[in-house]
Amino acid sequence: MLKNIVSNQKLQKEQLLTLSYIDRTKEPFAKKWLDTSLIKVVLGPRRSGKSVFSLVLLRDRPFMYFNFDDEVLSSAGGIATDELMKELHAAYGQVKTILFDEIQNLPNWELFINRLHREGYNLVLTGSNAHLLSKELATHLTGRHMPIEILPFDFNEFLKAKKFTINPEYASLPQQRGELLNLMENYLLNGGFPEVAVNNVDPKDYLEILLDSLLFKDVVKRHRVKFSTQIGNLATHLVNNFANLYTIRKLLEVLNLKSASTTEKYIKYLEEAYLVFSLLRYSPKSIQRIKSPRKVYAVDNGFISAKAIQHSPDKGKLMENLVFTELVKRGVKVNRELFYYKTRNDREVDFVVKKGVEVTELIQVCYESISSGVEQRETKALFEASDELKVARLTVLTWDEKREVKKDGVTVQFVPLWEWLISM
Repeated sequence: MLKNIVSNQKLQKEQLLTLSYIDRTKEPFAKKWLDTSLIKVVLGPRRSGKSVFSLVLLRDRPFMYFNFDDEVLSSAGGIATDELMKELHAAYGQVKTILFDEIQNLPNWELFINRLHREGYNLVLTGSNAHLLSKELATHLTGRHMPIEILPFDFNEFLKAKKFTINPEYASLPQQRGELLNLMENYLLNGGFPEVAVNNVDPKDYLEILLDSLLFKDVVKRHRVKFSTQIGNLATHLVNNFANLYTIRKLLEVLNLKSASTTEKYIKYLEEAYLVFSLLRYSPKSIQRIKSPRKVYAVDNGFISAKAIQHSPDKGKLMENLVFTELVKRGVKVNRELFYYKTRNDREVDFVVKKGVEVTELIQVCYESISSGVEQRETKALFEASDELKVARLTVLTWDEKREVKKDGVTVQFVPLWEWLISM
């Protein structure tokens, strides 16, 4: 049986390598580590392009491939790793580079990988559970692995998928600007999952099924959750309340969950499976960071539209979710370099960006046309926070307005979202 699986997967791999793919922003970073002895661990949600990314990364060299998410394996009830290595070498010969897909499906995978690493194999792994992988790797491979996070397409990748090229010379022309804003509206509502962006599948149906599959495979099944309806309700509630504050106490009330510790545990499972992120409030005092309400964001705007209970989600909130995920795609670490903030007067700033111990930028997100009332509200929070945190770089991301506002020697830059998104 194993011999058949290996040969079938080899054929699939060869077919996949004949196709053309969208270049991913993370590719140069990953290539830098490819020939080192570190284990390359490609992490991210299901269907975000991890396997394709890894195949493309290795396409110029001979490599062995095995996918542990094969349904034939689950029906067989386990796999002998020595037998697997024998069949892989029988199919591929003397090759020392291996791509293992969805490695977390192999019990005690970290011991197997550790052994191969000691034997000198160059290993690339993909996985759909951040915590599971990082915990095992930290235990068994301290300092010997390099995580590479692949999330759904960023806006530049999305534009490549839509075959849209921005010519800086003509960027201000009404036609190109209009086409760009039309694509950004599409991205804002439908998100960046490759299947949606490249193949134009119906986003609502596809993403609703994907979300349910992700919940079942990476949360309920993996963690043996008994009350699957409860965790499903929690996921739907959090996705529908994206870019809003939540507390465990309020979730207990609204969803009738059993206990605070169970709720915390369920949220952690959803975060590990790359469904949602929780953002802490920025404060130099750790007790205030921990005790303050958290803000929840979805991994992709398409999930929000697919699971939306309200008829038309708030575009300002959708923009905020988009900016959050874009910052994460740029490598800004959630709750280490990225927070939200409340001023002493309880005015909220959407994002605080840190580098080391220094706060480098404050960002507000605003969809509405900049009326004097809206402008005053958004800038007041920024000016207050700037004074409290001693930050000079203040940005308001708008739908399509560019200008600046000055007050007492401090400047707020109003930047169109599309311009910020393509400025990587």
